[in-house]
Amino acid sequence: MNQRFVGKSRVIAIANQKGGVGKTTTAVNLAASLATAEHRTLLIDADPQGNSTSGVGIQRETLDLSLYDALLEGRALADTRVAAVHLPLLDVVPATQDLVGAEVELVGRPGREQALRRALQDVRDDYAFVIVDCPPSLGLLTLNVLTAADAVVIPIQCEYYALEGLSQLLNTIKLVQRNFNPSLAIDGVLLTMYDARLNLCKQVAVEAKEYFGPRMFAVTIPRNVRLAEAPSFGKPIILYDVQSVGARSYLAVAQELIRRVERAQELSHPPLPALPPNALSMPEVPA
Repeated sequence: MNQRFVGKSRVIAIANQKGGVGKTTTAVNLAASLATAEHRTLLIDADPQGNSTSGVGIQRETLDLSLYDALLEGRALADTRVAAVHLPLLDVVPATQDLVGAEVELVGRPGREQALRRALQDVRDDYAFVIVDCPPSLGLLTLNVLTAADAVVIPIQCEYYALEGLSQLLNTIKLVQRNFNPSLAIDGVLLTMYDARLNLCKQVAVEAKEYFGPRMFAVTIPRNVRLAEAPSFGKPIILYDVQSVGARSYLAVAQELIRRVERAQELSHPPLPALPPNALSMPEVPA
């Protein structure tokens, strides 16, 4: 690739150590929506499960190189990316089964938490946005992503245990800020799998907005059958069914993120307070 992005690129980690919150769905569809908005975008699959890779239709068994080779084998990240996946401005660095052993192999290496940051140096200026799908854990791979990222987007499922364990992620972000990446910011918190018919979803949304304040995206991602079907066809939702509510929602999230980056990159939000012990504890449902 010989075209360089003119301006400041933004590396965004999609992170939540809780599984099943729509993290990979958000990574894939946010990346595709940004590319559709004519922003050159790189999607990096840093999850050994490789769901972002298969979710955009890349067959892992056919790959010669992946993120593992850039992190541990000294290959240039540019050599591992797959260009123009579905969209002219969307490139993907895939994950394979090899990534499962990456955390163990990184442990004994000097600067182990800096591996992804070093790999990104030669390619990040090719892109307006780099979206990284983190594993559902707070291990060494996630630490690498947070150290390399400019910001984090946190998807939260609208359910009873929505903020269960989220304090651990926020504490990890603070530790990364203190020790490895002082400029790491939170670009937004995104409510996923929202169902306006359920009082529980409404209550989670209200309490999350009270806690996160301006960090909350105005858009929520609804439960949507077409959104759930799209990965099995190896397509982002905007290519599988652009008229669906899921596609419209992620396009709106992308636009909101672009506005935030353009308008408020220099602004700092006040620090988050500690999560209370009973965060999002719900009253008992009457029988």
